[in-house]
Order: sequence, then C-alpha cells, then structure tokens
Amino acid sequence: MMRTKLKSKISYATVTQTELYYQGSITIAEDIMIAADLMEGEKVEVLNLHNGVRLETYVIRGEKGSGCICLNGPAARLGYTGDKVFILSYGLYAEEEAARAKARFVELGEGNAITDTQVA
Repeated sequence: MMRTKLKSKISYATVTQTELYYQGSITIAEDIMIAADLMEGEKVEVLNLHNGVRLETYVIRGEKGSGCICLNGPAARLGYTGDKVFILSYGLYAEEEAARAKARFVELGEGNAITDTQVA
C-alpha cells in the first residue's frame, strides 16, 4: 500500500504580492524553499488563514533572501498582500518508508524570515 503523508509545512508565511496576469503558481523565496525541502514545480497546498481558502498549485523559485511569497495567476484572486498562509507539500510513500518518513516544518516571522525549523 502507498500512503500520502505530510512532507513539508511552512507556517505563517505572509503574502508579499499577487500577480493576476501570470500563468499560475506560487513564488517562494529560494532560501525558504531550501529550508522546507521544496523543489521548483513541486505541487503544494496553500491554506489562507484570513479567508479559509485552500488551493493547490506548484512552486516557482523566487529570489533568495527576498522573503517573496507571491500568489500568481488565478490564485491571486484567493488572497491579498499581507494575508498569512500555510504552505504544505506531501510525499507518496511505501508503507515501510511512511513509518520512517519525517516532515520538515519551517516557521516564518517578520518579513518572512525563517524563525524556526524542525524535523519531526
């Protein structure tokens, strides 16, 4: 059996911009992507704490150190600059691997600076 399990979670990211006329996706600063073990093109789920919207999209690499969290394309209609969001990614694991797999947690603070990372 294969199991879908949480792989990465970015907590309390602040949307820094929205770009409606873009092909779609979420742009995430490269240092945040690295901390959360996300790769460009990876599917993510974005949960908006301000309006309750959940959306699926894929990651685009943003400038390292920029703190960029940008909702692009149709996703730009689902949040505003300043909204707090959680960004989740999942892995598909074989039963034995799922029991050993650990999720990576990244918490962001002011300016989307990384304030804490954990593996659990």
